[in-house]
Amino acid sequence: MQLHPLAAGFADATEAYERGRPEYAPAVVGALAAELGLPAGAPVLDLAAGTGKLTRALLAFGLDVVAVEPQAELRALLAEHVGPERVREGVAESIPLPDASVAAVTVADAFHWFDQAAALAEIRRVLRPGGGLAVVFCMRDWSGAPWADGLGRLMSDLRPAHPGVDGPPWQESLRAAPGWGAPRDVRVTVSQRVSVEQLVAYVASISWIGALPAQRRAEVLARAEQLVRAGETPPAMPVHVSIGLASRT
Repeated sequence: MQLHPLAAGFADATEAYERGRPEYAPAVVGALAAELGLPAGAPVLDLAAGTGKLTRALLAFGLDVVAVEPQAELRALLAEHVGPERVREGVAESIPLPDASVAAVTVADAFHWFDQAAALAEIRRVLRPGGGLAVVFCMRDWSGAPWADGLGRLMSDLRPAHPGVDGPPWQESLRAAPGWGAPRDVRVTVSQRVSVEQLVAYVASISWIGALPAQRRAEVLARAEQLVRAGETPPAMPVHVSIGLASRT
């Protein structure tokens, strides 16, 4: 299965992804587990796990997690964090797990990269009857910072066609797929401390920034750092987490 060209660029931004993307607070996993009725030790698949930001939070909560990630660079860092025995190579459209083997599937900031009809069929296959899907989106909120508008324009002016922005919402794909209950959403907001370096790494971890030629990417990141350092950065910022939920029927 060939990855979307923008998604393939994450391989060159592995360290930036790890430094810049927010951590998942216990409140996020607690809400997810409560909504899906997951007891301690429940088997969970974290699909397109990246460097394992969500995988680690799920494990810390006491769930029995296997993480599937297609890209070797991300998978290597993932295995360092959670152990190679928990990591599998694979894609959402062909999940390397048996039928009805997990109680829940989580997908963090990645569902838009999938062939969604094929992925939903595979996710349903590996879920137990009554099992649940959690589609998670996580966003730093820097709207109160004096440099917010400038940094936002810098990023949006560079954005090409992007499935997460220009494609159909995941709920639309789920409603068109057989064997699923109605989707629902839960939102959790937490406050996290953040440094200038983490903010610049966050920009570097954005797919279309990571996909730029090296010289252009360096110029953009230098400009991003210049913008952030020119104004006061709050020591902590809100992180908004949207958890889309659906149950296998």
